[in-house]
Amino acid sequence: MGDARGSGPEVAVFAGGAGASASLVGPFFGQRPAGVPGLALFLNAGDPPLDVLADLVVMLDESGVDCLELAVPFPGSVTDGPTVRASADRALAQGVDLDATLAFIARVRPSLRRLRIALLVDWSHSLKRRPLSTVADEVAAAGVDGLLVHGLPPRLRAEYYQATHALPIVTTCYHRVSSPEVLAEAAAKATAYVYLVAHYGRSGSAPAAGYAELAGTVARLRATASAPIAVGFGVRTRDDVEAIHRCGADAVIVGSAGVAVVESALARGRDVVADFGGFARSLRPSTITLSTGST
Repeated sequence: MGDARGSGPEVAVFAGGAGASASLVGPFFGQRPAGVPGLALFLNAGDPPLDVLADLVVMLDESGVDCLELAVPFPGSVTDGPTVRASADRALAQGVDLDATLAFIARVRPSLRRLRIALLVDWSHSLKRRPLSTVADEVAAAGVDGLLVHGLPPRLRAEYYQATHALPIVTTCYHRVSSPEVLAEAAAKATAYVYLVAHYGRSGSAPAAGYAELAGTVARLRATASAPIAVGFGVRTRDDVEAIHRCGADAVIVGSAGVAVVESALARGRDVVADFGGFARSLRPSTITLSTGST
């Protein structure tokens, strides 16, 4: 996610449905040269409007971004900051829902060469009345590369894992907040990637002490994880990306900062695709020397 939401692990399903390009077979963030972090950018479906978003997706694909985390908008998220919440409200005002988002992905997905689309769906708003096994089938048919379920009730977790047992998943854990047992489970269960939230708080906020202190947590995950490790929360600049990658993370997830670029472009009547593309380019790191991390 642009910023992980809610307590407890979220689950991502690598679907690779009928619309998926054969070039995308393999792990998330697997197409980067050595020493360069993977990059995932978050947006709400419908913000910008879907016709503009279609052009934006093509631009991201052509510019080498690894993943678009595309959320089905939902209202009143208590863990999101004002930027992401306002974005969701703009998208909801256009009537964008799960079906519209899946139809959008099915339309744009066949033309993409490298960009993965990870779909974020809130259980209460979008999935509560749909069988979980049906959801997995629907997102796969649309060509979704990853499904992240927000707010899945603990009582449904076993059912969810059963419905997606043949598909890679993302696990979520929190720096400083997650217990050693939770970190170990996140590392053991992840088959797509581990999402390490840099700190517990509202989306858009960064850890007060900076990202350097994440090295120990990344190292602990790295010791047993077979999947890549991605870090998000409060990432805004190239310096943030480089700091996170020096901690040993494989990828960086950027949310509120990119959403703010969309908001500003819409408000000022600017070219959203061009402005967002410039923001994505501004995140590209220079040569990075990786830290070995500490345990």
